[in-house]
Amino acid sequence: MSNPYADWLRQHGTKHFNLGTKAGWIDFVNTGIRPDFRTLTMDEMRGLDPETLEDYNQARNVWNSNPATVKTPQLKNAHDLIDQVMASSHRDGSSVRGAVALDALPGLGKTTIASSYARHFDQQQRRRYGHTTADGNPRLPVAFIPLSAGMTLKQLNQKILRFYDHPAATRTSKAELGTLAMDCIHSTETRLIVLDDLHFINFNHRTGVEVSNHLKWLANESAATFIHVGVGLSRKKFFDEGLGGDPSLSQTSRRTTSCPVAPFTLSTESGNRAWQRLLSSFESHLKLANNTEGTLTGLGDYLFERTQGHIASVTNLMDRACAAAITTGTETITYDIVKKVVIDNAAETASSRR
Repeated sequence: MSNPYADWLRQHGTKHFNLGTKAGWIDFVNTGIRPDFRTLTMDEMRGLDPETLEDYNQARNVWNSNPATVKTPQLKNAHDLIDQVMASSHRDGSSVRGAVALDALPGLGKTTIASSYARHFDQQQRRRYGHTTADGNPRLPVAFIPLSAGMTLKQLNQKILRFYDHPAATRTSKAELGTLAMDCIHSTETRLIVLDDLHFINFNHRTGVEVSNHLKWLANESAATFIHVGVGLSRKKFFDEGLGGDPSLSQTSRRTTSCPVAPFTLSTESGNRAWQRLLSSFESHLKLANNTEGTLTGLGDYLFERTQGHIASVTNLMDRACAAAITTGTETITYDIVKKVVIDNAAETASSRR
């Protein structure tokens, strides 16, 4: 007899997207919403055979851990600002386009903000202009380039070429890499480039200055708008172009619009409402037999104390609390369940100080 939950897991289980590759990015863009399945009652679960129950619970773990991206005020404000900057992308010819820097503390959803915007932009461009360019090349409206520690100019260009699956990524001289990277951007008509984890670049070091200058060259020579994502970019002198540069003379500072991302707050009425809406959104998504309206919102103050309003900590807490609710058979999230859940070190440390 077919096990519907095993079938669901095979087709719609946990997905792994390597956004730093063309194939991974296209999979991310094209993957649709998971199909829903009915939440069983306690009596119905007791009627399942052990293997089917195990698969049902695993399917619920996948479902509970993957809610739709919540349109938080932070995400909406950031997307609105990126839309403003993208207005420059309509300029003809060699006119320089603007850029955005998502500069914030860890765990505030910067990469989600950037990737969700880029995903929609990619879908929009393909719908409007098709999947191939006028020259017959595959269209790649977006390039998502994750950076790594100690990134040099050569390594940056190699990362770009690897995204485009260019065969010369590891075999070409340093002098040619930049030209090949630009050729890829031009030939596929890339219009948006996301550079994730830009804080790995030390702009106070010679290699960091080289990277900064190269990024300006890419912006000058291509028709792409850049979204820079990182932690403490201002402190790392990204906007000043490093090495004690004069901010008033910095092209990067003039071209780039800073977009800070703030944690949730309970200190204002609007902040409190936004926090409650976030919890309500999570609450409506959960597949727990005893889940009822107000389960999470009723714990709002305690959940904020545990997470300090950082979206990454909130999602970690939800994943683990749901798994605990299933494992223990309580089938709802309670104060006692949440209290036993251990999450990231930053959130736990800050919570213990309160």
